Amino acid sequence: MVVLGGFLCHPGVYRGIQKTLEVVIGLPVLVVPVSRRDWLGAIHASGWKRLLLAVEATVREARRLSGGARPVTLVGHSSGGVLGRLFLSPEPFEGYRFAGLDLVRHLVTLGSPHLNVRGARLRRWVGRAYPGAYFAPDVRYTAVGGRAVRGNREGTPKERAAHFLYRRLSGNGDEWGDGLVPAASAWLDGARNLVVDGVAHAPLGGTRWYGSSDVIHEWWGQHPSA
Repeated sequence: MVVLGGFLCHPGVYRGIQKTLEVVIGLPVLVVPVSRRDWLGAIHASGWKRLLLAVEATVREARRLSGGARPVTLVGHSSGGVLGRLFLSPEPFEGYRFAGLDLVRHLVTLGSPHLNVRGARLRRWVGRAYPGAYFAPDVRYTAVGGRAVRGNREGTPKERAAHFLYRRLSGNGDEWGDGLVPAASAWLDGARNLVVDGVAHAPLGGTRWYGSSDVIHEWWGQHPSA
């Protein structure tokens, strides 16, 4: 299994999820070694290519550690989940064909902003080029969203911030989400879609998030293989 973090998230953020998943699946779990600086370059296609090359190298190492006998599960948090959808494509991207479709058999996205009605040009492009669970049934898709904060333009500071962020992604600020990504944006047509109550986007201030041990058991529980 391979974990790809989100925008500006250092790999150290995912050490807890790495250890929990290793216990759950009984196999090594690798975290793609991308830095905040790497993510800062991801506003351009060339920056995405550098990230995708790191993903491919890590996925190949995961296959090597499993003896090449097991397909790899790729878990992408936030923008990492959108990047994972692009990694699956056999079509050239920036002059390079990535081997995701040959190496990955299950893509799990956690709080990923799949639906973007404004901004985020590359993310919107992925949605148009490879909509929904595009490579199913060759690849299984699991899309997980959180239900922690309902956006409210007249509410608390947290609810007002959520309203602004949700509206930029889905066009509707008055909905439930993880505080950053609305559940409607985290879903993919044709995927196994889950919404987990009380789950925030990131582990800020010790909040319960997608990488919390009990939450991992909730979204991984029905998938015994890695």
